[in-house]
Amino acid sequence: MSIATSWSLPFLRTLFKPQKPLLNLCYRDAISTTVTTVATRQRLDDSKTSAKHSYFGKWLKLANRQNEVHKQGQVFIVGAGPGDAELLTLKAFRLLQQADVVLFDALVSEDILSLIPSKVVKEYVGKRCKKHSFTQDAICKRVVELASNGHTVVRLKGGDPALFARTCEETDALTKANIPFAIVPGITAASGVSAYTGIPLTDRRCAQSVSFMTAHFKDAEQWPEMAPMAQNVLNQTMVVYMGLSRLEGLCKGLIHHNVPTTWPVAAIENATSPEQRVITGVLADIHSKVEAANLTGPTLLIFGKVVESRQQVNTLLLHSSKHAATI
Repeated sequence: MSIATSWSLPFLRTLFKPQKPLLNLCYRDAISTTVTTVATRQRLDDSKTSAKHSYFGKWLKLANRQNEVHKQGQVFIVGAGPGDAELLTLKAFRLLQQADVVLFDALVSEDILSLIPSKVVKEYVGKRCKKHSFTQDAICKRVVELASNGHTVVRLKGGDPALFARTCEETDALTKANIPFAIVPGITAASGVSAYTGIPLTDRRCAQSVSFMTAHFKDAEQWPEMAPMAQNVLNQTMVVYMGLSRLEGLCKGLIHHNVPTTWPVAAIENATSPEQRVITGVLADIHSKVEAANLTGPTLLIFGKVVESRQQVNTLLLHSSKHAATI
């Protein structure tokens, strides 16, 4: 064997030794690089996402905390109607379900209070003649205080807030405190009494108009001006709110100002409830009849010829569950 041959054989073996395809090497390197890149990118994305979520969480907590601190209360002054819970408006019912606190009057019936969810705080702020448990100033301060603390407050008043409910004094206090409020009307006692007693408020045969008045004023010693009242009574229906304790004085005053002693009068206690009582008479005897009946509940007085036009309504139909729709 020549030197050339001995040299060339190892060289040739090395040269022709089986090798892995170059394409496979390139592909493997590419896959490895891709996996490394994807993993790195995933770690970066995870890191960014974690940081983003962490930042968002902190921001959300801060926003919620600020919202709690700056949460603004609001007040709804709501008319509860004359007593029958089914005469409550749908809006009033909804607000009672959504309230944080309900401040209610003495004239709000137990049936209506029972519609308030147990989670809602109920506070009595009632006032009754000679039995005032809260002054009006104290009520105003309490409403403002609760709303200032971020609560949704329902100020629940018997009847309609627009009639003899001292609503303006409370809204003045809310306005001064920059607290938003809204007023929800209710059926006033006069309308409820008319429907549940059959005594119309107007009748074109004898009364083309009706007046509402209160027998009580801010000054407890003040009385209505009897001369103008007597003139009105002779020409229209006169409905007197909160007049039971002054019934005798009102009758004497009207007689003194030339209203006939036979002028019709009605006194209605606990209007629209199953305990409603109606006492009818004339100026000369209504007081003695009321005393004999021992009326002690909320009582409305109606002076006028409309008392003689009373319709024979059947209140059992109004209190029958058969005719009550479910909300």
